[in-house]
Amino acid sequence: MKSIFLTVGLFVTTVLVHAQQKFSFAFFTDLHLNTSAETHCFEGLDKAIQNAKSKKVDFVLNGGDNVDVDAYKAEQLPLAKSMFQKYKDQVDASKLKWYYAIGNHDRFWHYDGKDGAGLFESVFGKSYHSFVHKGWRFIVLNSTEICNGKYCVSEEQQAWLKQVLDETPKTQPIIVVAHVPFLSLYYPVLDGHYTDADTFTNQKAILDLFGGYNLKLVLQGHQHLYEEIKVKGVQFITAGAICASWWGGAFNGTQEGYLKVDINGDQFKWEYIDYGWTVKGK
Repeated sequence: MKSIFLTVGLFVTTVLVHAQQKFSFAFFTDLHLNTSAETHCFEGLDKAIQNAKSKKVDFVLNGGDNVDVDAYKAEQLPLAKSMFQKYKDQVDASKLKWYYAIGNHDRFWHYDGKDGAGLFESVFGKSYHSFVHKGWRFIVLNSTEICNGKYCVSEEQQAWLKQVLDETPKTQPIIVVAHVPFLSLYYPVLDGHYTDADTFTNQKAILDLFGGYNLKLVLQGHQHLYEEIKVKGVQFITAGAICASWWGGAFNGTQEGYLKVDINGDQFKWEYIDYGWTVKGK
């Protein structure tokens, strides 16, 4: 009888462990919340949140450009704080777990903190961070730091990343978030030429740090286009924008939307979700 019980117990444990590895999350990037009454942006965000909740995602992983404060002047600090807080209050009210990333438009330049990240970090926590969820390692980078006048991942952040990877088993599947992309075909497709203006300059050095690790997926923002690039077994996805054309309709064919990622064991699949926002007055 004990033998049968142990066999059944082991079977149940195995099933439970496998079930724990199956989950979904939403990747929301480029919300561009702002003070313009014309955009109804907070209403649009609420619709996206309700759509994601209906998909029963475990959490929302954010890709940056949350609130447009980068052009604010020093005397607009109270407004910048209130906009960040309004956004956070809306997220908290949703009861969804939310992991934040910083985008270039989230940077407020008149506050303590490196490369404009200080105010963001005072509200949402560190602009680069890592967490583990059901066996997967998630690494959120700040690719809006500045080196020699261009986007980069600083030496300080690289040291942190190396420490995170040192603590990561070689076989553990990894997902990385970077607002400013590692890779993008935005300019070749739209303008017919290549430029590094909207990728971060030391992306090759950062990608090389993942050599020998089980990097599966890189989620990117910034471009507002939906694109997929697969290189050396790593899937790069630039995931459109919650706001599409800054709350003005589709942007070059990409509708307002977000990415839903489904995890099963060490495998994943994804779907771009048009969450049904319609531009006010149209």
